[in-house]
Amino acid sequence: MQDYVQQREGGYYIAGTRVALDSIVLAFKDGDSPETILQSFPMAGPLVRVYGAIIFYLENQEKVEAYLRDQDQLWEQVKANETVLPETLSARLREAREHAAPRQA
Repeated sequence: MQDYVQQREGGYYIAGTRVALDSIVLAFKDGDSPETILQSFPMAGPLVRVYGAIIFYLENQEKVEAYLRDQDQLWEQVKANETVLPETLSARLREAREHAAPRQA
């Protein structure tokens, strides 16, 4: 049987792609069909790979759910460590962006 999911760089990905398994699983849990998921993430294709990823999730649900929880915690840590710019600096940056000349190709 072909592997449809690869574990690399600390995460799960659709085999041969840069599409994270998280994307497929979350769409599936939201009720999207494999065909709809493929429309949203065409790089995950062909369709058999999307089905394979869903089967991987269903067969390893406990492990994947633990991974998703870990990812959520990491994201919360990143957001908590995010530096908020002082309002005066934010205003100056907005003003500079508004007055900047458009780039030419």
